[in-house]
Amino acid sequence: MTGPESEGSQVRRAVCPGSFDPITNGHLDIISRASRLYDEVYVAVMINQSKKGLFEIEERIDLIRRVTAEYGNVRVEAFHGLLVDFCKQREIPAIVKGLRAVSDFDYELQMAQMNNGLSGVETLFIPTNPTYSFLSSSLVKEVATWGGDVSHLVPAEVLQALGERLRKD
Repeated sequence: MTGPESEGSQVRRAVCPGSFDPITNGHLDIISRASRLYDEVYVAVMINQSKKGLFEIEERIDLIRRVTAEYGNVRVEAFHGLLVDFCKQREIPAIVKGLRAVSDFDYELQMAQMNNGLSGVETLFIPTNPTYSFLSSSLVKEVATWGGDVSHLVPAEVLQALGERLRKD
């Protein structure tokens, strides 16, 4: 056997965490890039009991699985609690995060240092594609709620799910 699972070699794993409510083309860009760098990429969908999302956790997981299926090495799971515990349980040594602006860096650096101090897990920052530097799930939801065109900001499956959800509400 050759490749990452041959004897003596170790599978390189990373995690891309977030709420993904919904997943955007910016998220997908980071996940795609991470999937080329690592053998296995986990997309960890954060469960926050105190926040009501537009999509239920199961819906987010389903959407993410559908839009990342082509990569072949992406796994999608929900998690609650500390991300470093998620990492320890799955032997994931690296967290991959996209950075849009300096304001992201200030917060993410604190998180990276805390996570490393708690468990030794490293954080790798990938600069966001400039096309998506302004993009967030919150902005997508707000624009879509008011009838704005977000078709260039989310995958087709997400656009359809957004339309269906917003028509219900």
